Amino acid sequence: MGIPVKLEVFEGPLDLLLHLIDKNKIDIYDIPIVEITNQYMEYIRNMQREDLNVMSEFLVMAATLLDIKCRMLLPKEVNEDGEEEDPRRELVEQLLQYKMYKYIAYELKDRETDSDMVMFKGPTLPEEVEEYVEPVDLDQLLGDLTLRRLNDIFRDVMKRQKDKIDPVRSKFGKIEKEEVSLSEKFTQIHHYMKEHRTFSFRQLLEQQNSRMHIVVTFLAILEMMKLGEIHVEQDHTCGDIQIERTGDLNGD
Repeated sequence: MGIPVKLEVFEGPLDLLLHLIDKNKIDIYDIPIVEITNQYMEYIRNMQREDLNVMSEFLVMAATLLDIKCRMLLPKEVNEDGEEEDPRRELVEQLLQYKMYKYIAYELKDRETDSDMVMFKGPTLPEEVEEYVEPVDLDQLLGDLTLRRLNDIFRDVMKRQKDKIDPVRSKFGKIEKEEVSLSEKFTQIHHYMKEHRTFSFRQLLEQQNSRMHIVVTFLAILEMMKLGEIHVEQDHTCGDIQIERTGDLNGD
């Protein structure tokens, strides 16, 4: 009575070879072809012969191993570059490629298992959150052109206006107080932009007649930037700031 032998199931001849290499702790780049061939032949002798297609694949590999075994006993062949060719090279390349695909398959299977444990939930945001609009960040809107630079120009123009004041006549008092509103200044700047699509920020401030006009003009420019009516840029540090109209005004 024979002793029953339980054989592991392998996906193919390369899978069996990898198992034998790992089992014997063999360097895949230096396979002892005689030992591996003997173990491989022992395995296929104990295989069940029910599936001829599977058996044929293992027999083809057995023939390959026997061919390599014979070539290893013969003098080594030399290629055109004068280097000795290893009969195992092609088999090693096939094993490495199969091993890579096998490990990738394991990784994909693990990710599929992990994905089955992930639960998704549809968005249920309140209407107040969905309708929220992020406030405009003027520093981000200006980019490299900071509010500090605009403020420096504003202070410089204000100082020039102050220097124009007559130290004697200024003490006489004002006969008439000049007032200007932000809406009026918007209208004035809009008229100015119809004729000048691009203009200097400094020149615009210097055209104002008083401090009040300068302050209101400065506020109007900031508001127009916030509304996206104008675009400002500065070619270089400490250079003049150019203002450009971003769209048409009243169909212009």
